[in-house]
Amino acid sequence: MKALLCEQFAEVERLTVRDIEPLRAGQGQVRVSIYAASLNYPDALMVQGLYQAKPALPFVPGSEYAGVVVEAGAGVTAFKPGDRVIAFGSLGGFAEEGVVDASRVAHLPAEMDFDVGAALVVAYCTTLRGLKDCAHMQPGETLLVLGAAGGVGLAAVEIGKAMGARVIAAASTADKLALCREHGADELINYATENLRERLNELTQGRGVDVVYDPVGGPYTELAFRSTGWRGRLVVVGFAAGDIPKLPVNLCLLRERTLIGVFWGDSLKHDPQSQDRNLAQLMQWIAEGKIKPHIDERVPLAQTPQLMKRMLARSVKGKVVVLPQA
Repeated sequence: MKALLCEQFAEVERLTVRDIEPLRAGQGQVRVSIYAASLNYPDALMVQGLYQAKPALPFVPGSEYAGVVVEAGAGVTAFKPGDRVIAFGSLGGFAEEGVVDASRVAHLPAEMDFDVGAALVVAYCTTLRGLKDCAHMQPGETLLVLGAAGGVGLAAVEIGKAMGARVIAAASTADKLALCREHGADELINYATENLRERLNELTQGRGVDVVYDPVGGPYTELAFRSTGWRGRLVVVGFAAGDIPKLPVNLCLLRERTLIGVFWGDSLKHDPQSQDRNLAQLMQWIAEGKIKPHIDERVPLAQTPQLMKRMLARSVKGKVVVLPQA
């Protein structure tokens, strides 16, 4: 069986495709023939040893994928061979087959393509949890999305609209902003050429935004937090810019602002019921045409390291998908 193997924590170019021993499903697990696996920013950090979780070496990266069940382990009753599924919150996605706990598997609707299913869970469940369960965003509020053309950013644009928010998308190039507009953004800010605070002040008539969704970090976090209004919320999702910002805590005091962290992976353990509810909501929105992951590129397994390098350079728009059997 072919798999992309991380044998040491190092630059992404060190990853190699290897033949590894066939897998078997254990107690409470399913074995899946993988048709599509989505690349996420934490995958690229994890193989370098830069993520908060460090798997034992060697390991196969890839935290979400879609395919068909080929084996159900002892005790598994919800899935059987032939079922179309999505798997999430684990490792092993960048391979021809993966083994995953049945609790981290959901049925893939017959009308949904494998690549869309593979690209759905991490970005969209993280975002829905952040905006609904953590920030408690309400219809009619104004949402600012930083890094809005990335996989998580576009998810926030779409989910924000589905939740009834006015969405302001901020990104660094005209083509990225055009993509945000296609996915429903009401207003656009090019923070490479425009003053973020001044534009937000103009767009909100000085009132400030209600919620900031920030998967980027770096220099724009504080500017965005200062641009929130009364009881504004900054939702911290990640640090794609590479720098973890240090915010003056008096900013929280001045307008009763709130700083909120989102850790979707750990929420699967602490609040599994919300994951079930949120995934069901996302499936409904997809069926209604309100959201659809933008697949920017599809590549074979051997090209995954180059794809990771592009993601680290923030040159990827939307989601990118690996096709292990191509």
